[in-house]
Amino acid sequence: MAERGGPAARAVLQQCLQARLQVKPAEEEAEAQFVQIERGMVIYICFFKGATDDLLPKMASTLLNLRLCESDSGKMVSVSELPGHLLIVPQATLGGKAKGRALQYHDNIGKEDGLRLYGAFVSLCEERLAAASVKHGTYGNRQVLKLDTNGPYTHLMDF
Repeated sequence: MAERGGPAARAVLQQCLQARLQVKPAEEEAEAQFVQIERGMVIYICFFKGATDDLLPKMASTLLNLRLCESDSGKMVSVSELPGHLLIVPQATLGGKAKGRALQYHDNIGKEDGLRLYGAFVSLCEERLAAASVKHGTYGNRQVLKLDTNGPYTHLMDF
């Protein structure tokens, strides 16, 4: 649990047929850069104040082993059983709380700690799945996502 009594992290999982994430916008002399996955799962992740490295193994194990993906036979399996691909997207807006007509993010972890935890989480996922099966966004930057879902099939999980 985080220091404020709530969750230390939040994840949204979305089954996908394919997903493409722009990780760097086009510049004068360079085209935009993208990462792309085929069938698998997109995980949006947000860390809150008080989150520590101790949380990461449980998160990775839970998220990679939940039976949330549909196999060719229609059976529900984990992304590691498909075999499937994983796209991890940092999503600080998952920590927003409405105050009047605005959203506030006071419970979100600081940028440096969030970047470190995000990088460690991505590395854990790469260790547990084939590294080539895991793609990820860039922490702290605006990104553009194109997603073909197999559903909608979306789950929210707090850790």
